[in-house]
Amino acid sequence: MMKRRPISMSRGLIVALTATVTTFWLFAAGLGIYVMLDEFGEIFDSVLEETAERLMPLALDDLASNATADSAERIAAISGPEEAYLTYQVRDASGRVLLRSHAMKGPPLEAPLRRGFHDTPTHRIYTTVSADDKIFVQVADPLSFRHEAALEGGSTLLLPLLVLIPANIFVIRLIVRRMLRPVETLRAEIASKDGGNMAAISNDRLPNELRPIARSVNLLLRRLQGALEAEREFTANSAHELRTPIAGALAQTQRLIEELDEGPQRARAGQIARSLGNLGRLAEKLLQLSRAEAGIVTIDKPEDLLAVLRIVVDETRRLGIARRPVELQVAEGAGLVRPINGDAFAIVIRNLLENALSHGTSDRPVRVVVTRDGRISVINGGPVIDAQTLSGLMARFARGKTTAAGAGLGLSIVTKLVAQMNGHFELLSPASGSTDGVEARVQL
Repeated sequence: MMKRRPISMSRGLIVALTATVTTFWLFAAGLGIYVMLDEFGEIFDSVLEETAERLMPLALDDLASNATADSAERIAAISGPEEAYLTYQVRDASGRVLLRSHAMKGPPLEAPLRRGFHDTPTHRIYTTVSADDKIFVQVADPLSFRHEAALEGGSTLLLPLLVLIPANIFVIRLIVRRMLRPVETLRAEIASKDGGNMAAISNDRLPNELRPIARSVNLLLRRLQGALEAEREFTANSAHELRTPIAGALAQTQRLIEELDEGPQRARAGQIARSLGNLGRLAEKLLQLSRAEAGIVTIDKPEDLLAVLRIVVDETRRLGIARRPVELQVAEGAGLVRPINGDAFAIVIRNLLENALSHGTSDRPVRVVVTRDGRISVINGGPVIDAQTLSGLMARFARGKTTAAGAGLGLSIVTKLVAQMNGHFELLSPASGSTDGVEARVQL
């Protein structure tokens, strides 16, 4: 099933307004052309009628003064332009042509001998009759002239559309974008809200139609901020409350081991101690995962994450996990100033270090490399792992072929937090610049 493209308000308004204005213009132009043709017809008919009435006395006078002259010679003697807008002919009651204009070529015009208008395929003719009903003057107007006038008049109304439609689109686009600018501003402000940005939306410059939306969003943001703060406070308190009894039980168990002699009871006590240690690590990972899903990543002000990275590396060295060195290499000029919560970033680095120290080979140090473009790589030695297995390790509770302690949550926590940071996280094997090992790469 094809995914529908999102609808754009501005594009829809531009298309709708342009189509509406163009339709109205075409309708108005068509109505104008219709009225114009009707008026042109009245004007042309009036000219025909008036010309015929004026020619009648002239034709009667000419016929009376040349009653004995040869008709053909009289017609040839009349001078005039080769082409004329109006042509005429004078006929008697029998239909014989007595006189005609010089521009009239070919056979006589066929029109009934009665007063009024008559149309042929090529001409519109008006006939006037003398007082004794013996002489008929017929004046003809070529229809081609009327069609030409109609075409020129209609073109005058329609051709401007070729310029007006693009100009109309441009003007409508400017107006629509200007009027929808507050909507775009409100949309951008709402889109910027997340777990780290809960600032209220200012509605001072919003039009009246959008102020209720901004007010409702601000109310929702306040409620959401309160819920997130309560969740974060609960998570922090839960972490403290869980660590304390588990640590107390582990301490008491370790003391009991010291007091017991070698035997089955001491072995069972050792197993209890290991279970409590695993429970403590699992509780810590679950709390980290809960904090990641609560949205603790982004903040309003940028923070120096490179300082946080150095603190986490130093802490790992002091704890001496897996009794292996951790090397930190920071490229000259590298910087990690980002609007990211330092605690969330520390969780990412700590999980990557613990994973590298737990599953890497013991004879090689873990290297943390920071490049100038903000890329952080945690590299450990070990056999090459295929891409499919690496991809599966990012799922929750996924563990590879290892005997090291762990719950399989570290990489899933890292994946979740890095995604909220708008960064990119990937696992590579072999590590870059090496023939073996694993590289965990975070790009911020």
